[in-house]
Amino acid sequence: MTRAVLSLGSNLGDRIGHLRAVVTDLAGALVAVSPVFETAPWGVTDQPDFLNAVVIADDPALDAWGWLRRGQALEDASGRVREQHWGPRTLDVDVVQVDGPAGPVLSDDLELLLPHPGTPERGTVLLPWLIADPDAVLHGHGPVGELLERLGPQGRAGVHRRDDLPLVTA
Repeated sequence: MTRAVLSLGSNLGDRIGHLRAVVTDLAGALVAVSPVFETAPWGVTDQPDFLNAVVIADDPALDAWGWLRRGQALEDASGRVREQHWGPRTLDVDVVQVDGPAGPVLSDDLELLLPHPGTPERGTVLLPWLIADPDAVLHGHGPVGELLERLGPQGRAGVHRRDDLPLVTA
């Protein structure tokens, strides 16, 4: 069995619908789902705000590469087009980290860097992840709560919780 932490983002089209499609696809494997947060873009800032969330899922049939391929298939199903690095997108599914039967899965393959290298500096990932799993630890970096504290108020700036947009609906 592998457990994956996946970071979700969308800033084009039906943003919440794209995130909910991931939750629907992973329904049988979900362990935890964070609230949705709205965040300002970074990197390329001339684009709409993002909706972000984190999901944690278990699937005995998937290894780290399987999680990457599943995320890419979900992105493709949303109509994602890769035209600009850090540009606008219908859906972004990042594999943040994976735990396998023998423990943390580490990868330095450029297609699948694990843990995801930008995570320690991204309040857009750390804050939802901490809510989904208050005991979360980022492999090689420490407890997610401590990483978020180190970012200080600027790490949470522009990250606004959207309780009016639940990912899991009845």
